[in-house]
Amino acid sequence: MSHLANLVELMNKTVFEPICLSFTDGEMTNRLQAIGIRCYVIETSNPFNISIQQRIIKLIRKEHIVIIHAHGTRAASNVLFPSILLELPLIYTVQGWSFHDDQGKLIYTLRKWSEKLICHFAKQVICVSDGNAETGKKQFNLSNPIVIKNGVNLRRFNPEKHSTLNRGDLGFNDNDFIVGFIARCTKQKAPIDFLDAVERAHQHDNRVKGLFIGEGDMDVEVNKFITEHHMEDYLFRSPFRIDIPDILSLLDIYCLPSLWKGLSIGLLEAMATGCAIIATPTDGTQEVIIHEQNGMIIPFNSPESICSTIIRFMNDDSLRSKCQTNVVSLISKQFNAQHTADCTVDIYKRLSHTRLMHS
Repeated sequence: MSHLANLVELMNKTVFEPICLSFTDGEMTNRLQAIGIRCYVIETSNPFNISIQQRIIKLIRKEHIVIIHAHGTRAASNVLFPSILLELPLIYTVQGWSFHDDQGKLIYTLRKWSEKLICHFAKQVICVSDGNAETGKKQFNLSNPIVIKNGVNLRRFNPEKHSTLNRGDLGFNDNDFIVGFIARCTKQKAPIDFLDAVERAHQHDNRVKGLFIGEGDMDVEVNKFITEHHMEDYLFRSPFRIDIPDILSLLDIYCLPSLWKGLSIGLLEAMATGCAIIATPTDGTQEVIIHEQNGMIIPFNSPESICSTIIRFMNDDSLRSKCQTNVVSLISKQFNAQHTADCTVDIYKRLSHTRLMHS
């Protein structure tokens, strides 16, 4: 999670010492450990996992934790009971609610109930988009959420960054028009829609090539689609990488056809790098992308629309250039990760002060 990594890297560490607990091992923990952050991994893919609660409590006591900040529903659900038991303030950052309209009634109700439970016990709920905050208020009377929008580490992501890669390293050439998908390989991100669109666009103009970076529970389906549609010659496929700033600088278009999301940090990073953007109208995306001004909004579940927009961007240099210029300007003015980190630390200060006053 780039958002968490940015927060830990950029926060004022003279006031608070960050310690990371992750429920899956991977790139984020490697990145944080590389800059000297203590990281622990307690593996689980399940929310409210009772079997790991004692391990979490033991870790909290060992490290003398005074504030717990959970990012995402699974993390929040697994630290909720330890925070209550140990009487520690819990901050919950909502990166996107776990309930959404395409779920069955039972799953939707259970997930909405679990979100309500977490928010009830959290001392502060942070939403990364105005839309997410309004959804929480409407669905279960979420009180007093703070909106702190995700920011980009502009030291790492900017259009002037010199890439250590060249297109040839990924099997592309200078004449190719590269469309990229960099996200978790899950249903939420609609990866098959992306692949379908790239195949259609490549058939229309063989200069269109695809780049797919990510892994997740749809890996088997994604790999099967690539193989059955013989996309290997014009699609670069890779699991998560640590050189995303270099990768982004090689793209012509960044495409994110998500079905739901708060505000994607991956989208913001692509915008900061100067990619042309194609995205669906999720809550957070609608707050940053203005159609035909700094990107293109396409309908959900519509590979046809993604394809036609790819071709339009490829053939309209003026439109593409305008969108690229405008997204870079927006990010530099409104979505700096340093501001996000500073606002978050202010919440830590307030909660720690309140805790001392009542201890």
